[in-house]
Amino acid sequence: MADQILYPKATAVWLVDNTSLTFEQIADFCGLHHLEVKGIADGEVARDIRGADPIGNGQLTRDELDKAAADPKYRMRAEQGRHAELLKVNKKGPRYTPVSRRQDRPDAIAWFIKHHPEVTDAQISKFLGTTKATIETVRQGEHWNKAQIKPVDPVTLGLGTQLELDALIKKAAEKKARDDKRKGIAPQGATLKPAAETTAPDQADEEPEEAFEDEGHDAAEVHDQDEGDGEE
Repeated sequence: MADQILYPKATAVWLVDNTSLTFEQIADFCGLHHLEVKGIADGEVARDIRGADPIGNGQLTRDELDKAAADPKYRMRAEQGRHAELLKVNKKGPRYTPVSRRQDRPDAIAWFIKHHPEVTDAQISKFLGTTKATIETVRQGEHWNKAQIKPVDPVTLGLGTQLELDALIKKAAEKKARDDKRKGIAPQGATLKPAAETTAPDQADEEPEEAFEDEGHDAAEVHDQDEGDGEE
């Protein structure tokens, strides 16, 4: 089996999608069971994981890949990744984010702030594995790398799955709705104004006056006709 690599499942996903290597070759390189690799190929395993290019991240050379592609019995050797010593998962702490992804977190924070202000800083912190202080610097435009920050959703950045993100947003929206109800804040665009409030001012008074004038006009005409009959 090859040396331990970073992102074994994500690497397996990439190798399944982009090479003709056997399940055994991929499993050996990634430190997985060949049935797990078969599950990835069948779409039953790691459906929410984006592929990680081992050549692009320096864990595999093109020469090694070509040798393996030419010989099904060949077992590839991994190159030492530049962040290998730093990427050790701390299961007891908050959500772990690899070093290579940490520069993406401000982009994800900016996305939450712009598109989902109902999500609290505590929820963002837990979801992204970041600190409230970092969130505040992004919110106030005081982050050291603010010129390079652009809103990108965390799923695209590989910082969470779509199911996790949808669940978080739903939970935040429900909490905000409860808080607004408790404070007596009505939902935006909830009701229409009563018809009485939308009627033009004094409209109700103008119509009777017009009717009165018409009645007076008709009475005058009748009076004139009576006088004419008397003269004849």
